[in-house]
Amino acid sequence: MFYLNTSFSFNLFHTLNVIESKETHIVPQLTTPIRLQEYGVGIFNRALTKSALKKVLKKQYITVDGAIATTATFIKGGEMIQLAVPELKSPGEKLVFPLKVLFEDEYLAVIYKPAGILVSGVGFKTIAKALPQNLKPSNLSDAAVPQPVHRLDYATTGLLLVGKTSSSIRDLNRMFADKAIKKVYYAITIGEMNVNGKITEPIDGKPSLTKYAVKDTVPSKRFSKLNLVQLKPKTGRRHQLRKHLSGIGNPILGDRDYGIENLILKGKGLYLHAYSLKFTHPFTNENIYITTEFPQRFKKIFEQL
Repeated sequence: MFYLNTSFSFNLFHTLNVIESKETHIVPQLTTPIRLQEYGVGIFNRALTKSALKKVLKKQYITVDGAIATTATFIKGGEMIQLAVPELKSPGEKLVFPLKVLFEDEYLAVIYKPAGILVSGVGFKTIAKALPQNLKPSNLSDAAVPQPVHRLDYATTGLLLVGKTSSSIRDLNRMFADKAIKKVYYAITIGEMNVNGKITEPIDGKPSLTKYAVKDTVPSKRFSKLNLVQLKPKTGRRHQLRKHLSGIGNPILGDRDYGIENLILKGKGLYLHAYSLKFTHPFTNENIYITTEFPQRFKKIFEQL
């Protein structure tokens, strides 16, 4: 049986509380032992992905039956796994953060992520922390705290997929790993571009692939040309789209990290938008295809949107 509990211990630190946020998971009976870094993907709100799980293991935030766990820890069944993450929070502060829900059933949901907000992490205001107040609790036996199952950058807008049960969180993570979930992004880029192409530059030493197609171009006094570009990432590296477009000399408008120094647009945000998600529902076998409206700042440049 899946069990998830969040508890808090408080210590005064000047005007802020030091809070230890704990999540507890009881392992069901297993037929064969499995490494914790494989089993633990998706069971904790604070460590949704394999890479995030490795980070909290390295920081010694996870214990198994009270003993500090490592990447070499194996799970056999029946253990109590606990994640305890320290954070700072103002006393009496309560998060109120309404989100736009575009699709929801007992297993999963798709929400709209606004710009300027982290998907998850130790900060007070994140998408992950706002999900329980925006989604209906699942009535299924393995209902869990709703968890995002992929990343969008802080400045990126658009569709975010969320799991509502422990089995859906695991299945959706597996589907992303198997490239069974198709994502389409749109960006506004700077400069002259080929009409379409592939970018295969490795990222952090790993193979990476982005397909792109220019859908429209407008002249710009400051930037020479601005392009509306459709992007189909075939791999999921960190900052892949931003790095790939910058690497071919067409950085995304508003990108402070990978833009051209004298052509960085300040104060308007990053012009990168997660436009659509397409996949087969892992439990109902429905074909799901969801799109979302472009942000207003896109429409100001490309009026036909």
